[in-house]
Amino acid sequence: MRKVVIGLFAILAGTSFAMAADTGCDAFKWPVEREQALFPEAPAAQSGATLTVGEAVDLTLAAVDTVPFQVPPQRAPAAGTFGATANVTVPPEGDLQLSLSDEAWVDVVQDGKTVKSAAFSGVKTCPGIRKSVRFKLAGGAAIIQVSGAKKADLKLAVLTPE
Repeated sequence: MRKVVIGLFAILAGTSFAMAADTGCDAFKWPVEREQALFPEAPAAQSGATLTVGEAVDLTLAAVDTVPFQVPPQRAPAAGTFGATANVTVPPEGDLQLSLSDEAWVDVVQDGKTVKSAAFSGVKTCPGIRKSVRFKLAGGAAIIQVSGAKKADLKLAVLTPE
């Protein structure tokens, strides 16, 4: 009887450890290890900055009602929240992955129009990374619009999908 109880405990403990791993960063639909490596050393950037694909920044946000968005955000930001814009050159392949450290809405504007995201993954239990959004874009200039953030700064990684 004792061996059965010990064996059952080992099975249950193993299951709970596996479930715990799935509730953190592993719960994203795709890997976020690059963001985890980039965010701690992300240099400061202001709204309107030009960002480089493959890097992350610690973006200073402004009161959302003072940010000159090229087009209105797809989700209307609540009063008292923060936002920013940034420029980026999309690689010729056109795939872009934007990851944020905190809750906020992110749009990408190209040719004066908001581009619908191709995929989204959000996890509340991953320390330092809240969401990651993928876009299929044309190569060339684009504007990243962040809005609805509850804090005046957040980290933003601009990557190509793995």
